[in-house]
Amino acid sequence: MIKYDIVVIGGGPAGLAAAIEAKKNGVDNILVIERDRELGGILQQCIHNGFGLHIFKEELTGPEYAHRFIEQLKEFGIEYKLDTMVLEISDDRVVSAINTVDGFMRIEAGAVILAMGCRERTRGAVNIPGTRPAGVLTAGTAQRFVNMEGYMVGKRVVILGSGDIGLIMARRMTLEGAKVLAVAELMSFSGGLTRNIVQCLEDFDIPLLLSHTVTGIKGKDRVEGVVIAEVDENRKPIKGTEKYYDCDTLLLSVGLIPENEISKNAGIDLDNVTSGPIVNEAMETSIEGIFACGNVVHVHDLVDFVTEESRRAGKNAAKFIKNKITTEKVAKTNPGAGIRYIVPQLVRVENIDDTLDLFMRVDNVYKNMQMVVSIDGKEIKRIKKKHLAPGEMESVKIKKEELSSGCEIISVSLESEGV
Repeated sequence: MIKYDIVVIGGGPAGLAAAIEAKKNGVDNILVIERDRELGGILQQCIHNGFGLHIFKEELTGPEYAHRFIEQLKEFGIEYKLDTMVLEISDDRVVSAINTVDGFMRIEAGAVILAMGCRERTRGAVNIPGTRPAGVLTAGTAQRFVNMEGYMVGKRVVILGSGDIGLIMARRMTLEGAKVLAVAELMSFSGGLTRNIVQCLEDFDIPLLLSHTVTGIKGKDRVEGVVIAEVDENRKPIKGTEKYYDCDTLLLSVGLIPENEISKNAGIDLDNVTSGPIVNEAMETSIEGIFACGNVVHVHDLVDFVTEESRRAGKNAAKFIKNKITTEKVAKTNPGAGIRYIVPQLVRVENIDDTLDLFMRVDNVYKNMQMVVSIDGKEIKRIKKKHLAPGEMESVKIKKEELSSGCEIISVSLESEGV
């Protein structure tokens, strides 16, 4: 049995930031386990810029952002294993893993940090009817082929879903010489950041078809075309609105799912809305000593926010090793009207240093609203918001002094400005 104070599962931006922060907080014996052949996670294939504006106050590409943390990890002498698959975690924090060099390993951890990121929904998850030819890929797979492997995935492209990866790939494919015919979105609003809609679609005259979906795929060996139809308020295709697009490639950007098979098998409580672990203010899951951060908890828009959250997990994992976390009375966060979810779901006021940071997404597009924060039914603040959309994560800061140690419910809800 190998022993480490902290084992971090995942060597992407979340895992790197968590491991480095734990090291900075006085824990030396740390192991990062990554299943891919290099550290950096999904950032290695995100060659566009726009990363690091919050953390580094400058604009970096994904590989540049990852490189800064990889270099730091190496400077600190933090151990890591690549090409290593974690098979399971027991509730007493024994990690079972396997690779071609060490074979099967059992690693005893003082604390575990889950940082496995998320994966894309596939064609099977959205049940598109039609044949099963080559040329149907998730946007992230296409991104890896084009940016890292050097393969062009198609010449005439339709994209289903307006998540950020889909929007970015619309621009990327255009720059590589492909013709992107349309981006179809089932919902009446885009799932991506406003800046990506402007920079990736509007700047290249690529049409965004809201309230539309793909109802058929044509082709035997290779995609020959897709059928797109308008949908009604119940998201059902409207007969007579079908339009055929002659294309050789369909990219799917239909949502991301936190990668939580290991968490589920370990018996960690998951949130039905986020599909990630239920965590407290320390980013600790329902199993003591197992922490989680980044896209494995809930899907983020910006890697900078992943880094901030992961630093919190790393710092608190270090506190846990040193028995400096108090398990006082627990308050619950409650998503009110207009709010889909809030992370963290549980709060121990005694453990907060200065401020409690709550992260959330709204359930629709709203304009001219007020975000109302209440504690045990008593309103403590209102924040004016001109524009809110599900594609952009919102955050609320609450000072520690505004929270009484005996509080039970911290609620955030939306009200229109006229109320």
